[in-house]
Parts: sequence; C-alpha cells; structure tokens
Amino acid sequence: MTVHFIGAGPGAPDLITVRGLNLIRRCPVVLYAGSLVPPEVVAEAPPGARVVDTAPLHLDQIVEEMRMAHSAGAEVARVHSGDPSIYGAIAEQMRRLDELSIPYDVVPGVPAFAAAAAALATELTLPEVSQTVVLTRTAVRSSPMPPGQDLATIGATGATLAIHLSVNNLARVVEDLLPRYGADCPVVVAYRVSWPDQAFVAGTLADIRAKVKAAGFTRTALVLVGKVFGNAAFPDSRLYAADHSHVLRPGIVQ
Repeated sequence: MTVHFIGAGPGAPDLITVRGLNLIRRCPVVLYAGSLVPPEVVAEAPPGARVVDTAPLHLDQIVEEMRMAHSAGAEVARVHSGDPSIYGAIAEQMRRLDELSIPYDVVPGVPAFAAAAAALATELTLPEVSQTVVLTRTAVRSSPMPPGQDLATIGATGATLAIHLSVNNLARVVEDLLPRYGADCPVVVAYRVSWPDQAFVAGTLADIRAKVKAAGFTRTALVLVGKVFGNAAFPDSRLYAADHSHVLRPGIVQ
C-alpha cells in the first residue's frame, strides 16, 4: 500500500487541497504533525482510523508506524503543515521508505508565504521593484545553512524574502539585511497565518524587533522582507498593456 505525504496548508482547514482531504477521509492510518496541523483536518479520518500525533515521536518511530501499516495492507496519510516540499523534513522519511520498498507519493499544499500574501492582499513580485522571491531561513538550533546561502549573501539580490523558522533569530536577520536593504525597508511578521488567532506586525528593519517583542511572537511566524510591501508607486505590468501583443492577443491596439 502507499504512504501519502499530504500538505495540509497553513492552518485554515478549508485551505487543504481536495485531493489531500479525500485521501485523509479514506486512509485507515493518519499520522500528523499535531503542533501545526489543525484538528479539524484529521477529524476527517474514517471511523476507527488509527490517528497518531507525531510531534513527540522521532524519525524511527514515525517510520515504524508506516512500516506496520504497510505490513497490514493499510494506506497511510502522512499529514504535514503548509507544503511538504518546504522545510517539511519529508526527504529523510522517503529515503527510509525507499530502503523498505514502501511506495509513496506527495500531495502539495498551500505554503505559508502564499497564505500570508493573500491575507495581506499583496503581490510579492511587483514590476521594477522585485521579480524574485527567496524562501529561506536562518540557523539557530537547526541544521546549519550551506555555504553561500546566508542572509548577508542572499540579501545582495534585493529580492522579496520569506524567512522561515527565524522569528527568534530576528536580531541576526536585521543585522544581516540592514546593509543590503536599508533601515527603512518594510518588514511584515506573519503569525499563525490563516488560523483563528492569526496576527501581523508591520514595520521596518529599524523597528521590527521592538514591535515583534511587544507582540510576543516567539514561534510559528514568518518574516517577510522587501520593498513590495506598502509600495503603491510601481509601474503597471506589461502583461495587460494595450500595446503589448502575444500569441493570444496578436494585434496591437492603438
């Protein structure tokens, strides 16, 4: 049988994909990251399903749950928050499943940065302001960053940054980005996006640390940095310009 790695989205139960929800509804074994996956999602598991919160389990214990389910011929819904391809820690699970010859597939989910942009009603790529979005993090107790992927280096691009797992490392974020982006660069810290208690703190690199400290955000927050936030002076995209022709609009309107 198959293990299905499912992205549950950022928090709101109705932001999971139809495919992911349908798999949860049919799988007799559901393993989920309890600290980040809403209970309403796993409540959709079929009656009598084995539903396990994997937050207190280590990798070997999680894989053993999958192995036992496979031995019993039971499909497994392995539910992660957001999109499992971004800091989902699924690669090591899939490597173990490969060693055990257990098949698996992956169902994408709505990532936190996209949900945050939607909640803020903003675009992360604006013409002549930023055409690049970088998803990154900083190293605190987690694995070290690879060479050349530190914020000071990435900041040279001037891209819109979505910095994960770093609200407790905000001092380093500010220190590394100030020389590249300037003290007046907008910053938005998004807390528990799409959950009932979601909250946002907006500021600049100069004052965001004090504002976040006052808000009390210590985890489950995404740090967004870039000139796109609060920028209303950007030029229109060429995509819909009257004099811009393409294969679906071949004629140039005068």
